[in-house]
Amino acid sequence: MSGPYLLLASILLANLLAALLRVVFGPTSADRLLAALLFGTTGVAVLLLLAAAANEPALVDTALVFALLAAITGAAFAQRAWRHGEGSGHGGD
Repeated sequence: MSGPYLLLASILLANLLAALLRVVFGPTSADRLLAALLFGTTGVAVLLLLAAAANEPALVDTALVFALLAAITGAAFAQRAWRHGEGSGHGGD
């Protein structure tokens, strides 16, 4: 039963490689933010799949913490971008 969960987790980890390329080569800060949020979302999904595969409830708690941290990170970036006017897409850092 854990085979499909591990296969899906592997596919999601491969998806993170594409997100890593967007973080490195993203032309704008908004692209980097979206990739970072993808890291958080995918990390939560991988942890939930691993929790189901291993029947380990502690991984569900860890996934919840990661989800909260991803939301805080997104809000902090949006506040920073709004304050500094980086939302125009000119590729500032």
